[in-house]
Amino acid sequence: MPSSASAPSSAAETRPLTGRTALITGVSRRRGIGYGVATALAALGADVFLHHYRPHDLAQPTGADDLDAVRAGVRAVQVPGARLGDRSADLRDPDTIEPLLDAATALTGHLDILVCNQAMSGTDGSIYDMTPHRLDAHWQANARASLLLTAGFARRRRRELGGDGAVAARPGDRGGSLGPFSAPTGHVIWMTSGQAHGAMRGEVAYATSKAALAGITRTVAAELLEVGLVLNTVDPGPVNTGYLDPETTDRDLSEHLAWVPTTPFGRVGRIEDPAQLIAWLCSDAGSWVVGQVLTTDGGFSLG
Repeated sequence: MPSSASAPSSAAETRPLTGRTALITGVSRRRGIGYGVATALAALGADVFLHHYRPHDLAQPTGADDLDAVRAGVRAVQVPGARLGDRSADLRDPDTIEPLLDAATALTGHLDILVCNQAMSGTDGSIYDMTPHRLDAHWQANARASLLLTAGFARRRRRELGGDGAVAARPGDRGGSLGPFSAPTGHVIWMTSGQAHGAMRGEVAYATSKAALAGITRTVAAELLEVGLVLNTVDPGPVNTGYLDPETTDRDLSEHLAWVPTTPFGRVGRIEDPAQLIAWLCSDAGSWVVGQVLTTDGGFSLG
């Protein structure tokens, strides 16, 4: 193998996502994980379509960002000739799913990567004050939207491969593989949270919706392999997206500020930490990892 100092042998090694189109949801703030993912994929050569929903951000303590600045930041790292598009949609409304997939596909004529990063923040509570509305809203935004986006992507891929887009199945039935495949026909990334590693007090609705995605990962991954799509779910660990900054938080940070210096690396996650893992998973190099729930948290979950 060449040493780390050796020059790359081809453009494919430095821009492994060239020619691939990625739809990333929840890209509306430069402090957000979605933005980190979008810039990471763009830097590796991908054409990128951004989903955002500004009304959600306006209701958060961290506030909304300038969408023109978000677009400019992604464009700044794109390779020459790569394309960029975006669309606003409230993904709690199922009628927005197919139009979003249509718009992302229209950017280049094909869709290869789907990163379901959208999430509802706030408006949560403990089990003592939980309401049907809170549970439904988090389920719709975090879990249902990811499942419906993935279902729409999978049906499109099945039709492109010459199969029937909709496959009826009873429990235990297989839909019928259209493979084998020499390489994945695309990649899907879901986002979960740290509910498997410890209590998330006051976030019952959020943790429930995220646990649903982690829990169904292996089942959906197995079905997606029938059309060559590779699904993995990522737990990004604690990432400071602005909620740990004094000027953009609604919580007392004194305990947090005293605790962080005692952690193994003396910091919480940065948006590039999960973004780099996701970019690798979406490349050929990461394609042998299938149906996994992966935690990238610098050891926080180890206690």
